[in-house]
Amino acid sequence: MKNKYRIWKKALPMAALTVMLLAASVQYAAAEDTQSSPAGTMQHEGEVMQHEGAVMQHEAATMQEAMTEETGSTMAWWMWPLILFGSTFFMGIAAVLAGVGGGVVFVPIVSGFFPFHIDFVRGAGLLVALAGAVAAGPGLLKKGMADLRLAIPIGLIASVAAIAGAQLGLLASKLNPGYIQVGLGLVILLIVAIMLKAKKSDFPDVPKSDRLSEVLAITGIYHDEASGKDIDWRIHRTPLGLSLFVIIGLMAGFFGLGAGWANVPVLNLLLGAPLKVSVATSKFLLSITDTSAAWIYINKGAVLPMIAVPSVLGIMLGSLVGVKILAKAKPAFIKWMVIGILLFAGGKALQKGLSLFGIL
Repeated sequence: MKNKYRIWKKALPMAALTVMLLAASVQYAAAEDTQSSPAGTMQHEGEVMQHEGAVMQHEAATMQEAMTEETGSTMAWWMWPLILFGSTFFMGIAAVLAGVGGGVVFVPIVSGFFPFHIDFVRGAGLLVALAGAVAAGPGLLKKGMADLRLAIPIGLIASVAAIAGAQLGLLASKLNPGYIQVGLGLVILLIVAIMLKAKKSDFPDVPKSDRLSEVLAITGIYHDEASGKDIDWRIHRTPLGLSLFVIIGLMAGFFGLGAGWANVPVLNLLLGAPLKVSVATSKFLLSITDTSAAWIYINKGAVLPMIAVPSVLGIMLGSLVGVKILAKAKPAFIKWMVIGILLFAGGKALQKGLSLFGIL
C-alpha cells in the first residue's frame, strides 16, 4: 500500500504541474492580447467579455467545421479529447510493456488517426515524453543510476540541436505538412528496424577510456542491486557519440518523438555505458532535451491544451497500470504487438504525407 501511495504522490503532482503550466501559457497569451486596451468602465469590460464569448463560440464552430471536414464525422468536437484520453491511456500501458517512450507511440498514432494538425501533435508529444522523464528523473539520480557527468555534455549538445530541430520542423510544416508526415513515417519504420535488430549489453567491455571522456571525467560507480556488486564503468568513442547526439536532438525537436529510442543504443552499444546507466541517463536526458524543444512549440502557439492535457494524463495513468501489468505480461507478445502498431502507424503517416503531395 505504501508503494502505491508513493506512485500516486509522484504522478499526480506531475500531472497537476503540467495542467498548470499549460493554463499559465494560455493565460499569458490572452494577457498579451488584452494588455494593449485600457480597462475603461464597467460597460467596456462587459463589451470585452461579450467579445471574448463571441470569439470562443467562433473558435468552437471553426474547430467543429475542421473536425467534420477532416473526418467526415458530425461528432461534437469535445468528444475528441475524451477519445484521446482513452487512447493515450492504452498507449501508456503498451509503451511500458514494450519498453519504449510514450512519445514514440503517441505521435505517429495520433497524427495518423486523429483530426489534429501535426504541429499540435508534435507539441503534445514532447510534453508526453517530458512528463514521464521529469517524474522518473529525481529517483534515478538518487539511486546513482543516472549519471550527471555523462548527461550534462550530451544534454547541452542535444538540447541545442532540439531547439534547431523544432524551428526547422515548424518551418517545414508551414511549407507543407506533408514533409513532416513523410519524414515521420520513415523515422517510425527506422525505429521498428532498431527494435527488431538492436542488441543490448548489460556490461559492455571498455578496456580503456578515450582522451575526451578522461578530460570530461565521464566515469562512475553504481551499485547493481541484482548482482549485489558495485559496478565501475567508463566510456569510449566519445567524439562519435557526441556527434550522433546532434542528429538525435534534431530529430527529437523536429518530430516531437522524444529520443529514448535512440539514446539507449548509442549510450550502451557505442559509448559502452552499462545498460542500466544508459536507460536511466537517457530518461534524465529527455527532461533536458524535450524541455528545450517544447518551449519552441509553446512560444509558437503549437501546444493546444485540448490535446496536451488529456494526452499527458492518459499516458501517465496508463504507465502506472502498465508497471503493475509488467510482472505478469509476456514481453515478447507485447513487443510484437507494439511493432505491429508502429508499422501500421508509420504506413499511415507515409500515406497521409504522400496524399498531401497529391501522390496518393
